[in-house]
Amino acid sequence: MSKLKEFLGLNASMYAMIVLVVFLGLGEKMAERFLPLYLLAVGGTPFLAGLLNSLNNLLNALYSLPGGYAAERFGYKKTLIFFTLLAMAGYGVVIIIPSWPAVFIGAVLFISWTAVSLPAVMSLVSKTVKSDKRTMGVSIHSFVRKIPMALGPIIGGALIARYGTIAGMRLAFLAAFILGGAALWFVQTHMQDETPEKKNESVFAMFKGINGPLKSLLVSDILIRFAEQIPYAYVVLWVVNVCGFSAVQFGFLSALEMAVSMLIYIPVAYLADKSEKKPFVVATFAIFTAFPLALYYSRGMTAMVLVFILRGLKEFGEPTRKALIMDLAPADKKAGTFGAYYLLRDVVVSLGAAAGAYLWTISPATNLMTAFVCGVIGTLAFAIWGKEVKRNTQAA
Repeated sequence: MSKLKEFLGLNASMYAMIVLVVFLGLGEKMAERFLPLYLLAVGGTPFLAGLLNSLNNLLNALYSLPGGYAAERFGYKKTLIFFTLLAMAGYGVVIIIPSWPAVFIGAVLFISWTAVSLPAVMSLVSKTVKSDKRTMGVSIHSFVRKIPMALGPIIGGALIARYGTIAGMRLAFLAAFILGGAALWFVQTHMQDETPEKKNESVFAMFKGINGPLKSLLVSDILIRFAEQIPYAYVVLWVVNVCGFSAVQFGFLSALEMAVSMLIYIPVAYLADKSEKKPFVVATFAIFTAFPLALYYSRGMTAMVLVFILRGLKEFGEPTRKALIMDLAPADKKAGTFGAYYLLRDVVVSLGAAAGAYLWTISPATNLMTAFVCGVIGTLAFAIWGKEVKRNTQAA
């Protein structure tokens, strides 16, 4: 067991992080994947579904910087507790008020947990895991995130099938609220406290950590996220409304996607920690690019299974990309730089998600093909100009 713990880079704080991610993530993913259907059921429109996705991207961006700053200033434990409380308040709004404006109001609160957990968890990994296990530590986080992402849509689809879209979704959010409370108790009683360094820097000082190599990665990453987010809100509508599959079938396809991702995380992390990271990032960018094109040509169940397997493979180099950001960030402000990076990326990408709503009103083909072209440009740009991190210069 000690050899396995050493191989995976596990410690007490990592165990507490795993429980938090599984508990809160399970509640969140029971509802999140079906939000476009829920919006339509409570009087919203397809255009509002696209705007909600754009809002989610924008809020993730806006919360990333203060989330990273809070982790630097107050420590990752206090930051995670505070934003978990905000998420629970957001769930409460959606539970009490079944209307599309309530979804937008609640999203302002519950989307904050996803946004803030990433820089806070990256801070935890960088401070408690050895530098030669950094990709493994990030991959463990990505792996356990996939557990609720795989189970959540199945449970959420079953609740919708049993109780209908509106009642089923409200039950899913109620479960999210209860699991959030359980996660809070576990973090408070098990996660180790952190004593952050005293700093007088403003929140805007976090942008100074985005150096030349990080800028190259950032530009390509933005284009790749265009390829993902332009069609993101409409994947469920394509599968259910255009191709005629049920919500339960979509839930199982989503579970298949998560299962594929989980199978590749650990072996890829091991290889990435032993070699250079750029090839892994290029590979995952190429898979992001291929998905919208493959989805457009998928109609039957066999094709859908194959395309969701492809979607699962897009996680091939995602933990490696996050570890690369942490490697390139200054040693004294890794969480803050991570938050600043995501702020810049997601503010721009939110515009692409909003454009996705307009492109879908033109035609699904326009939406999916535009996403594909953005992915091609981003992948080629990083393959040609992306910077590599030499292993002997990585931060400890």
